[in-house]
Amino acid sequence: MSVKTFAAIDVGSFELSLKIFEFAGKNRMREVDSLTLRMDLGSDTYAEGKISNEKIDELCRALKRFVAVMKSYRVEAYQAYGTSAIRETENFAIVQDKIAQRTGIRVDILNNAEQRFLDYKSVASKGESFRRIIEEKTAILDIGGGSIQISLFDNDTLVSTQNLRLGVLRLQEMLHHLNAGSAQTEKLIDELASAQLAAYKKLYLKDRGIKNIIVVDDYMSPWIVRQARGNERKAMVEVEQFERQRALLKGGNAMQVAHELDIPEEKVQLTFISAVLVSRIARLMDASYIWAPGVTLCDGIAYEYAEKNKMLKGEHDFEQDIVACAMNISKRYMGSRRRAETLRGITGTIFDSMKKVHGLGKRERLYLDIAAILHDCGKYISLTEIGDTSYDIIMATEIIGLSLEERMIVANVVRFYHGSFVYYGQQGGVPGLERNAYLTVAKLTAILRLAGSLDRSHKQKLKGVKAVMQENELVFTVESLEDITLERGGFEMHSRFFSEVFSVKPVLKQKKVF
Repeated sequence: MSVKTFAAIDVGSFELSLKIFEFAGKNRMREVDSLTLRMDLGSDTYAEGKISNEKIDELCRALKRFVAVMKSYRVEAYQAYGTSAIRETENFAIVQDKIAQRTGIRVDILNNAEQRFLDYKSVASKGESFRRIIEEKTAILDIGGGSIQISLFDNDTLVSTQNLRLGVLRLQEMLHHLNAGSAQTEKLIDELASAQLAAYKKLYLKDRGIKNIIVVDDYMSPWIVRQARGNERKAMVEVEQFERQRALLKGGNAMQVAHELDIPEEKVQLTFISAVLVSRIARLMDASYIWAPGVTLCDGIAYEYAEKNKMLKGEHDFEQDIVACAMNISKRYMGSRRRAETLRGITGTIFDSMKKVHGLGKRERLYLDIAAILHDCGKYISLTEIGDTSYDIIMATEIIGLSLEERMIVANVVRFYHGSFVYYGQQGGVPGLERNAYLTVAKLTAILRLAGSLDRSHKQKLKGVKAVMQENELVFTVESLEDITLERGGFEMHSRFFSEVFSVKPVLKQKKVF
């Protein structure tokens, strides 16, 4: 049996983490070693907007240590990600290049939605415990240095996800700026967080009752896991019990608390800030239980690597969570669910019938699904500029699990669905898109436009749509007793662009079923 060794590196706001994993056969993932080094990159970024040269030197020395560990384990592949402290620095490209030149490690940047999705996958790596908990009304509270992400689940389905700029390092910087004493800390955190949490409750919670909160962070979770002594069941506590544990963090000086609770002294205040946030959100949601699975971003990085390389097959469908997120965005902007489902059905039929022609894969089919769901979100703002306003909404809204480029692909498909297509070489072009991404946009736009023409009246006249490739023609057979003159006209109009993109002529045949 072949064993593959993989390294996951997290360049976080407060510390650097390395985890070494082994994959032996299918669905066998095992952590074999880990190393964590304290390094406060976040205070530079959040206060000054840049990481100092001294911190970059320190970071490179630490990463060289990681390289030595990786060599000792004969690591075959690695993935290194930087989160908010790297992402938000103004000199990000310079920092990234310096690291690569000095250490040989390329640190890629995760946007917030990608980072939270990997954190979510790290929880999923707990297997049965995760699946059992999210069958009930559950919130995943992902606490980072710069922000927190709250994702709501109901019956194994993602209901909503939202980011709030209430990260522990960001709050710590504010407290330092205010010269807050230890007695004021909890009250000031309350005041700093209350406005955002009140707005969140009004927009997303309403009357929704939450039973469980899953906490993912680098501060409080490790402490709770240590208290549970590795017993996963003991790491799930009632809210009242959690409040008693939280009280242990309050009072006394940092050195005394660190000694009594087995926490590094420099982490005492951060752990307390994290615990206060969890407490306030648990009260806001009227939750019953809090679970700290003790996972980190590195677990999610390894989980995703194993998924992509078909070494691990989880039971949870993460792509459906991305679709659910898009559907909630559409609902927020009063999109037509019925129309979106019609478009998804037709676009899926076209996409699947042309696999050998378009050369696109499963991920691109997901983009097409999301574009179909969000095709009309811009009408909430303007009925005459739907393409541009839809583009703006999609680009301004995080979709968990999608990178910035992926979101840009979806946004441009929706924009061009409604308006004139902008060719790659034209003045202005399509800013931010590489050539391959642009070609994906062109192909998905052609499919979405043709699908939209078959429901041009928005009345779902066609009860059955089938598509079959016959040489250089894509033959559509549709079932309808109604007059489809409008649909035929739209079909002919959009067939020209479809043929231009694919060199395939669409043909429409109506089958009347009595």
